[in-house]
Amino acid sequence: MPTSHDLAGLMKFLDRDPWRECLDEVVEAHLGPVLDAGEMAFEDLADLLGDDLAMTLWGCAFEDFLTQQFDVKGGNIVDDYLKRRGWKESAQARAYMEGLRGSVMSLYEVSDIVPGKSLMARDVVRGGEPVAVSEGTATRTLKPWDRIAARIVSVRGGHVLAGGLLAFSPEASQALFDGLRRMFGKRGATTLPPIADADLQAAAPLFTLTWLSDTLERATQTPQIHNAEGDELVFHNVRFPLAKGVRQADIAECLDAVPAMSRETAKFWNWLEQAPAAAAADKAKRAGATVFDTTMDSGARVLGNLELKGRFLHLSTNSAARAQAGTALLQALVGERIRTPLTEIRTVEQMMAEADAPGQDRADNPDLPPEMAEQAVHAYMDQHYRETLDEPVAMLGNMSPRQAARTPAGRTRLAQWLKYLENQSARQPDAADPMATYDFGWMWEELGVRDLRR
Repeated sequence: MPTSHDLAGLMKFLDRDPWRECLDEVVEAHLGPVLDAGEMAFEDLADLLGDDLAMTLWGCAFEDFLTQQFDVKGGNIVDDYLKRRGWKESAQARAYMEGLRGSVMSLYEVSDIVPGKSLMARDVVRGGEPVAVSEGTATRTLKPWDRIAARIVSVRGGHVLAGGLLAFSPEASQALFDGLRRMFGKRGATTLPPIADADLQAAAPLFTLTWLSDTLERATQTPQIHNAEGDELVFHNVRFPLAKGVRQADIAECLDAVPAMSRETAKFWNWLEQAPAAAAADKAKRAGATVFDTTMDSGARVLGNLELKGRFLHLSTNSAARAQAGTALLQALVGERIRTPLTEIRTVEQMMAEADAPGQDRADNPDLPPEMAEQAVHAYMDQHYRETLDEPVAMLGNMSPRQAARTPAGRTRLAQWLKYLENQSARQPDAADPMATYDFGWMWEELGVRDLRR
């Protein structure tokens, strides 16, 4: 007996004229423009994205095909199939097919996830209150505030997700809304007008094409990671041999005389920035790069580290520009006490490969006990985000969170920003990671936007 979501009989019905040709037209509308632009065939998607995602894309097009009325005998394949073969299906299966027949693809923000059972889905295109949806597979991997393009199918008083589900990145979500504004809004509009279900149903290919364009771009490009100056992240270890007769104490005396060198231990210093580089960091973010850097508790940015090891002074930085500037600074400070340095360079990819290498000896760098690590990370995040409440945030139009909380439009952006923070934190590979277990609830309360956390 077929299960409630089994479309095997309907799939076999595709072999009847004229349905196969109609399906091919819909698949072309969903995938053709991107495939043609990349000079690819559908089979190439499996190589780039994997078989599962390629079939999910096909499934999105197939589900859209099930909703359409064609100028052929039978009109709609679901109507035609149920009329001719519906007696073979269970009442639940017929109800699911009828639900698919009238379904609409939209973009949903998910919350209240119960793995293996259910989630709440809020339609961010059409608005309205979140809807409870029964779902057993995607709920095992989705995180709170993820956005998904999907069809919510009404079946006998309940709601389920159809099989064609695409997880949208923040960038893909923005591109989708830009496309919908161009399709349904007035010229120059910055907000999305109300969209009728019939119109949104006709826009189904836009969801697939937007997701595919974004995903292919990510699959074929190396992620950009910059430091605060906007320089590409490349780790430099510059090793200066000490001159004959020079002691470590002589080097330490020179370093301690400079305000930019903050001593941490007897043989370790942080090289601190004396002027902020926020403008460069904002530029890197606008260019789509991830900004990575380290700051002290005081907020001062760390440009590099200095360490005395045996007969060497080591300078560690995360960019070529900082390595060059640090080398010039040290040669001016220490002079002939150090000799010509040797430099070791490693990219982010090399660092990640070394970290993941099997058999890596970590005995010289033991981990903190989990409870201590979590406490330390959470304390740092508390301090960091409390300071952020009074600082400009790009996602808030360069307003501080407290300023944004004073206006209705600002509160809406503020809720989106907080959801983004929670979502990125929850997406750590290890659910027990201190970053993943951090509770942002206090920020919603302090900013007075708890009512928007839905």
